[in-house]
Amino acid sequence: MKEGQSFEVVVDEKDAVIVSAIEKSASSFGQPRQGSGGVSIQDETGNHSESDAIEYSCCIETCSEILLPNSDDAADASSALDNHAGDDDISCSESQAAHESCTWRKLQFEPTLPISLKFEDIKYKVPGVKGEKRSKAENYVLDGITGLVHPGELLALMAPSGGGKTTLLNLLSGRVKFDSGTITYNDQPYSKSLKRRIGFVLQDDVAFPHLTVKETLTYAALLRLPNTLALQQKKERAMTVITKLGLERCQNTVIGGTFLRGISGGERKRVCIANEILLNPSLLFLDEPTSGLDSTTALNIVQILQNIAESGKTVVTTIHQPSSRLFRKFDKLILMGKGSSLYFGKASEAMLYFSSIGCSPLIAMNPAEFLIDLANGNIKDKSVPSDLEDRFLPRSKSLQLKCGGPYHVDVHEYLVEAYAVREAKSERRTKLLNSVMTDAEPKTLTTLSSREWGANWWDQFSILLKRGLKERRHEYLSCMRVTQVFTTAIIMGLLWWRSHASSPNGIQDQAGLLFFISVFWAFFPMFTAIFTFPQERVMLAKERSVGMYRLSAYFVARITSDLPLDLILPVVFLVIVYLMAGLKQTFTAFALTMVTVFLSVVAAQGLGLTIGAALMDVKKAATLASVIIMASMLSGGFFIQKVPAFMSWVRYISFTYHTFRLLLKIHYGCSGPDTESDSCKSPFKGLRLDWDATEIGTMIAIILGYRILAYAFLRRMKLMTIT
Repeated sequence: MKEGQSFEVVVDEKDAVIVSAIEKSASSFGQPRQGSGGVSIQDETGNHSESDAIEYSCCIETCSEILLPNSDDAADASSALDNHAGDDDISCSESQAAHESCTWRKLQFEPTLPISLKFEDIKYKVPGVKGEKRSKAENYVLDGITGLVHPGELLALMAPSGGGKTTLLNLLSGRVKFDSGTITYNDQPYSKSLKRRIGFVLQDDVAFPHLTVKETLTYAALLRLPNTLALQQKKERAMTVITKLGLERCQNTVIGGTFLRGISGGERKRVCIANEILLNPSLLFLDEPTSGLDSTTALNIVQILQNIAESGKTVVTTIHQPSSRLFRKFDKLILMGKGSSLYFGKASEAMLYFSSIGCSPLIAMNPAEFLIDLANGNIKDKSVPSDLEDRFLPRSKSLQLKCGGPYHVDVHEYLVEAYAVREAKSERRTKLLNSVMTDAEPKTLTTLSSREWGANWWDQFSILLKRGLKERRHEYLSCMRVTQVFTTAIIMGLLWWRSHASSPNGIQDQAGLLFFISVFWAFFPMFTAIFTFPQERVMLAKERSVGMYRLSAYFVARITSDLPLDLILPVVFLVIVYLMAGLKQTFTAFALTMVTVFLSVVAAQGLGLTIGAALMDVKKAATLASVIIMASMLSGGFFIQKVPAFMSWVRYISFTYHTFRLLLKIHYGCSGPDTESDSCKSPFKGLRLDWDATEIGTMIAIILGYRILAYAFLRRMKLMTIT
């Protein structure tokens, strides 16, 4: 270090952590005293703050251990920095990692229960196809997987595609039952009370595309965080998580989807992680969080996971083929091949283990690439173990050769057996599996109620209603839908331009117009509602699986948010048609027509929700809906007046029939009964148009009945995979 220079550590006053370390001229803040370290702590305003250094000593000590290793004075500090300028072990990225780790320690909103996850001899098999003979080994997706991960550790599950990574993750998180083996959490089996202690990030990002990042996390915080926190505290926690995950720049940007441009893939993944860490879980599971991301973005994601683990949480993630830099971030590694365990231990010792059994790369190779090749049974560009040669070469007939080397089946068998021998001889496995955290309190795992909601029913309804209106307004008021309704209304107005009811032919023409209105506003909203639950099934299953809200609150909020959106376009449609077609020109007739169409829309929407909830398949639901709407239209009273007795029941469940009769009564009914026949004079032969409450009562019953059926279908459907 040159004379007159010193080392400055700048402290961000807001985050209270070291954000930079630079050499600075001593004259800028005074010459260092003789024998002092020459290290100055400053805040952003340039003022020295000794209290800040004391208050955040934990963070500063942690960061200084990396920034100033073994440094007692300024000269040693400068020398240490110069010596490690090009060293990978002491790099800017690790300095930043220490800084981020400090901030994550500050993110502990309440104490986290440390949970050690231990699993032994896990086996899971899939049922075979009937009539197809399969060996026992082929049925097993997982066969004897063992491992242990403590709080503060990041465990990676690595295997080729189809190797059982996601299956093992689902088993460990309690989402799927396993066939044999044991999985314990602080030496206790899985229970429903653990649900709120576990966070699970799916491989496919599931989020509402039209909501912004801030809205997504705020709604999640309001629904998931406990009632003990005030509304403002929940919002503040959401903003804190946004800040710590580096989502400030995109917090007001929509999530986006397939046909909607939004945030980037890395930001979407961070939003999904933020959604889970809002609840401050003890266990965090992630299914391939780096899939589809570039190496730099993937490294940032894994760095975040490492920081989360260092804050006292247990993190388990599946990984496909990480970069070498990313591989170094893992504390422990489980390597699997064809459902069998090939290695479990420290990630940093994986290469040493395989070298000890004779498998070493012959060329420069990414460690992760080397391990995946071994899991696939590929030993090209790798040394062939002598034991493998001794075992198979004497029996050359049984040795299957491929490209001059052993076949992948033989390599797989050798690696499985080598690992089994290593585990049998080693006492380390027994010590690891028998070690349990002494400071954990297993009894606290059972004190949480599995039915503890983050908000009461009314709050859940209000939050889901606001979220639904913000998300679906774009769909219901899309340009395509508005154009469709406007175009149809104008075409109808032109075809029935200034029609008159003064002649029988004019009345018949207007009756055709009223029938088309009743059919259109049965067909249009029903096919819109059909897509509701099938499209939201994944999101509904995800949110319900973590106990985010009651199904009843979601259902009522869903149908309530649809009502104002579904009723905007019918108003515009009727105004255009009514003025152009010359229907009964009284405000009472117009208002009653509007109410009748509203009843038809709500009833059709209920039928669509029922069909969608019953089938949960868009194609099947659309096919069934087309048949139902056709039967409803044919029995609507326009094409045929006299229906056979054995088919008359169709009319009574057809809301098209009741809608059409109400419209006829509004426009052609009379105010009083005829003295001779005690019924209203009707221009339609055989059709009574006197007023009664039959049609209105039937429509209300249909509206309520269809919605009760839809809720029953949702309730009986297996939305949650957690048992």
